[in-house]
Amino acid sequence: MKTVKDYIRTIVDFPHEGILFRDVTTLFADPRGFRMAVDQLLAPWAGARIDKVAGLEARGFILGGAVAHQLSTGFVPIRKKGKLPGATISQAYTLEYGEAVVEVHDDALMPGERVLLVDDLLATGGTAEAGIKLIERLGGIVVGCAFVIDLPDLGGRRRLEAMGMEVQALCAFEGV
Repeated sequence: MKTVKDYIRTIVDFPHEGILFRDVTTLFADPRGFRMAVDQLLAPWAGARIDKVAGLEARGFILGGAVAHQLSTGFVPIRKKGKLPGATISQAYTLEYGEAVVEVHDDALMPGERVLLVDDLLATGGTAEAGIKLIERLGGIVVGCAFVIDLPDLGGRRRLEAMGMEVQALCAFEGV
């Protein structure tokens, strides 16, 4: 029987030499694989009160939208700086070589709303941490973080758990 991990392709030396890129587009393209991933992402939260699902740009939109649909909740996109129209709040975070900024609409959440954060991959945890901070700045409560892939060697899970977050991942790949 296939697992979610079986649907994920590895591309060697992308985007540059020495990187093993974990490509979830093959997972998304397969109806059984995609359904399996969405069902497994939301399973740990069955019965929990979740008011919104927040997805991190860009593959988190695909997964988060599907999870939100299955949970009958609203969806909140957390986007790269300058991509959202209207009033936003921003959160900077560090990358391997520099800094990036993500944003969310300033009216995306009501104080006290319970939010599940979704993305395809957890590496260092910087983007997820920035998303969590945005949700919390709007008064939202992050009930957990759900990922398809964890790269444990990069420490993202430890980083988010140190913030008090519950972290779920469907599979893990060693290395970078």
